[in-house]
Amino acid sequence: MSTATPVAVSVGRDRSFAIFTAVVSAVALGFLFWLLVLRAGTPGADVNLRFLPAVNASFNALAATLLTIGFVFIRQGKPHLHKYAMVGAFAASGLFLVSYVTYHYVHGDTKFTGEGALRAVYFGILVSHILLSALVVPGALFAFWFAGTKRFSLHKRVTRVLLPVWLYVSVTGVVIFFMLKAWGQAAA
Repeated sequence: MSTATPVAVSVGRDRSFAIFTAVVSAVALGFLFWLLVLRAGTPGADVNLRFLPAVNASFNALAATLLTIGFVFIRQGKPHLHKYAMVGAFAASGLFLVSYVTYHYVHGDTKFTGEGALRAVYFGILVSHILLSALVVPGALFAFWFAGTKRFSLHKRVTRVLLPVWLYVSVTGVVIFFMLKAWGQAAA
């Protein structure tokens, strides 16, 4: 017979989940750093995946749409529909990440060739997008964890910060795509 209290068990599981989330997030960020900064891509590869940035922008737009729909559902008191929308948003963001990694593994980076104020705006959006995107995976995992363990007050606290960040990252992903489409040049 276990003598552990429910609170002690919960804290232990939360700690284990926090460690798991930190490891997954660190590995993902480390891999993306290697892929985008240290590795140069494979220019001239036999496979042409230049259509993937449009797919990626579509996944970002879908994630933003589902996040908005999920927010509306929870405000309307429809938690069941909210759950489906949020799982859909997470899936869209996950598919984005797989597609993004695949594209950059094969083709490398896309250079922004815009100049002047446009260049400053682009890099301002890009830097904020990158920094905030690092919060989405751990934030979403914790939001799902707290909802799954029926601790909705903690879920709500996490999502009050996560929702605007995730929406910003998703929308700016689409903006970055269109800016690169207009003023970008494929890596040599």
